[in-house]
Amino acid sequence: MINPERLWSRLERLGEIGKAEGGGVIRLSFTKELREAKELVTSYMKEAGLLVWEDEVGNLIGRKEGKNSDASVVLTGSHIDSVFHGGNFDGPLGVLAAIDALQSMNEQGIETEHPIEVIAFTDEEGARFSFGMIGSRGVAGTLTQKDLEQRDKEGISIAEAMKADGLNPESIGRAARRPEKVKAYIELHIEQGKVLETQKLSAGIVTGIAGPLWQKFIIEGEAGHAGATPMAIRQDALVAAAKIMLAIETEAGRNGTTVGTVGQLDVKPGGINIIPGRAEFTLDLRDTDEAVRDEVETRIREQAYDICEKQGVRLTIEDLQRVTPVPCADSVKKAVEEAFDIVGLEKTYLPSGAGHDGMQFKDLCPMGMVFIRSKDGISHDPAEWSSKDDCADGANILCQTLLTLAVQKVNETID
Repeated sequence: MINPERLWSRLERLGEIGKAEGGGVIRLSFTKELREAKELVTSYMKEAGLLVWEDEVGNLIGRKEGKNSDASVVLTGSHIDSVFHGGNFDGPLGVLAAIDALQSMNEQGIETEHPIEVIAFTDEEGARFSFGMIGSRGVAGTLTQKDLEQRDKEGISIAEAMKADGLNPESIGRAARRPEKVKAYIELHIEQGKVLETQKLSAGIVTGIAGPLWQKFIIEGEAGHAGATPMAIRQDALVAAAKIMLAIETEAGRNGTTVGTVGQLDVKPGGINIIPGRAEFTLDLRDTDEAVRDEVETRIREQAYDICEKQGVRLTIEDLQRVTPVPCADSVKKAVEEAFDIVGLEKTYLPSGAGHDGMQFKDLCPMGMVFIRSKDGISHDPAEWSSKDDCADGANILCQTLLTLAVQKVNETID
């Protein structure tokens, strides 16, 4: 079992780094604040008895050796960068809980067949460059030189920021792991929602990470005088947009797993006495099952074109991004279920609507996640909070899961 007081103390101490005026923390990639955070986490890794290094994309890694050093490694971790004015738990919990789990194993003299590595991944959030999961993409071997051309608001590219931080952008390929060398990945994270809180449970088993489909709907009608144009002959772009939004609400809510959000709306000309001639809005559509998500998309699309035809307006739908959902592997979920039984907690299952580093590993290794309860479902905010007891429950589940995955003999494989 982990040391809950030690874990909580470390969470509080890390939360002091990058404290922002106005509340919360700001720790962006390749900044002095993140470097200070890395130095602190490095000290915790060394205190835990781990071998510590940074790889070619800046991932901070701590390794507990296994009885067979050549055996495939079990990976765990999360990130310690933040959004602007973020909280103390999103990311850091997964890193610090993993460190405490490995430290507790060493303190209790527990050896595993497979080595275990905890990784603080570089820039999961993407707050600085509007391009996230740099570290996990590097490990998965999908990070490209083109990706490193992304720039922040000051015009600094990822490649330039890496150089300033002592890294060589030309060497990012060396951070990639080979599938035969990685046995599994398991991550502990706060839920960032209200499902566990509603169920009055401290932790849950994640079934998969939803893949977002982002689209822009562009509706072109005809602007006109609000008082001089009869209702029967209007070509009101906003009315069509509103009806499509209602269709999105209906279709996304049918199956209980899909979620659809209209987050941006722009109406032109925008006068109080002018019939809208153009309306644009965005759709964020998510599900952990790609086929289900795409079926909902098809129904929305068909209804949208039908609505626009009846309203006498033109519709264009543009894809902004289409990310493949990533299911959690049955083998890792089984290990997590065993951990719940050992720790003595009731099991429940829920999807992850938010993206996480683990989704980058769909072609690298079996992946799984554990969530703990978030107070009021708040995240990416200074009010983000999970209790000391819930953090301890999650860390103990993580520890037991790691043991299950890492004690298996080398010639025993998981799917």
